[in-house]
Amino acid sequence: MNKEEIRQLIWKTLEEKNIAAFPRPVYGRIPNFKGSEIAAKILSETKEFKQAEVIKINPDSPQRKVREIALREGKKVLVPTPRLRGQFFLLDGRKISDPRKLSSISGFTSEGERIDLDKIPKIDMIIVGSVAVTKTGDRVGKGEGYSELEYAILRELKKIDEKTPVATTVHSIQIVDNIPTEIFDVPVDIIATEKELIRTNPKRPKPDRLYLDHLTKEKIEDTPYLKYYLKITNRI
Repeated sequence: MNKEEIRQLIWKTLEEKNIAAFPRPVYGRIPNFKGSEIAAKILSETKEFKQAEVIKINPDSPQRKVREIALREGKKVLVPTPRLRGQFFLLDGRKISDPRKLSSISGFTSEGERIDLDKIPKIDMIIVGSVAVTKTGDRVGKGEGYSELEYAILRELKKIDEKTPVATTVHSIQIVDNIPTEIFDVPVDIIATEKELIRTNPKRPKPDRLYLDHLTKEKIEDTPYLKYYLKITNRI
């Protein structure tokens, strides 16, 4: 199956088996699922999570509990604006009074600190949302490529490197046997489900730069932060 066929199968299965959680329907989204809070807790008990001081976490619903736990533990959480339409938001768990509220999109966009590229601290761990993953670390998102763009920008800025762990939380039915990959796809090192923790030991290296030849002019124009980044680095 190609990536889109895998997405459609996972979304359909989550809905038909009533595993999907709000917001529904999950088609076209990083799907929320029943058990996401358990998966978040399992992930939060890893040594990578415990030792991390700064964690970049995606803004999607299934990872809200991960953001909340990180803030409760006094970590700094970096969250990108959905679809890279604005800046990144930095939340300091040591300075907030309501981690649950600040873990929501409305919370971190209204009360989080908007942070410029040069002010982003070194990142100790990355947590991404997924539609499907394999036990060897291959991943597919909802098809818009924002996780890959964010990773590439942060890699070029030297805020992360090859050793920065990348994790995701998914329902166990989101684990598939095979996902086709491209050079810009970011493999995950850790998968937490509602049942278990999986360490993938990916065979593919993580991308170390932004692959401009894979970006259309329309994609650049429709992604303000990407366009801004390319302008300040004199690439458009």
